[in-house]
Amino acid sequence: MARHGSPRHGEPRPPPGAPRRAFYGRRRGRRLRPGLKALLEELLPRFAVILPEAGGTLDPAALFDSPPQGCPVAAPRPEGIWLEIGFGAGEHLAWQAERHPGAGFLGAECFVNGVAGLLREVRERGLANVRIHHGDGRDLLDALPQGSLDRVFILFPDPWPKARHHKRRLIRDDTLDRLAEVMKDGVELRLATDDMDYLSWMLERLIRHPAFEWLARGPRDWRERPADWPPTRYEIKALDQGRRPIYLRFRRRRRRR
Repeated sequence: MARHGSPRHGEPRPPPGAPRRAFYGRRRGRRLRPGLKALLEELLPRFAVILPEAGGTLDPAALFDSPPQGCPVAAPRPEGIWLEIGFGAGEHLAWQAERHPGAGFLGAECFVNGVAGLLREVRERGLANVRIHHGDGRDLLDALPQGSLDRVFILFPDPWPKARHHKRRLIRDDTLDRLAEVMKDGVELRLATDDMDYLSWMLERLIRHPAFEWLARGPRDWRERPADWPPTRYEIKALDQGRRPIYLRFRRRRRRR
């Protein structure tokens, strides 16, 4: 088990003063090829989100006031902030960022190979409206102000299938409570999974949560991926192996005044 409070060299660190938070799962995969390693060393400092000290609040829109050094395109101050937690290889986040240049995109990912993959997408597509938190997405959520997010994606999170590991799942009551705080009224939370046990787990917690409303009106709404939701590498692999992904869309209910 890796702990955020004592990372090894080159691993993401939590904000100063943050409590020790257990992180489970891989941080590294195959050794990075020299080109990706150089890309990580060159670009990540330019696009990285620097979290405030524990208890501090991040202004996500301010992250986009100045274009990253060397970026060929300057992004205007964003009209809204979109977040993807666990962006994998980054292809979904990059697709959305390219098609919504007026929004600012935050991506959180601990897996260093995934961070390198997103940076490659950023360079190839010339994206200026992406910022990256290389670390636990929960640390980023803790730093965001209330009502600051205009859309959230959590696509194919680790299902942790063994019962003794269910406590490690990202979709938990405390995570949903925090998402409810930082999402604006009426905005969308999108999730996907190809694990039917995790699907039941997700639906049980989301449906009972007072802040979220399931937008499905029929089977097609969760069996078919919407046109503005591109496939990921993981999804394509799941389909090739005979697993059917499920697509969930929830809306943040309006707060009572």
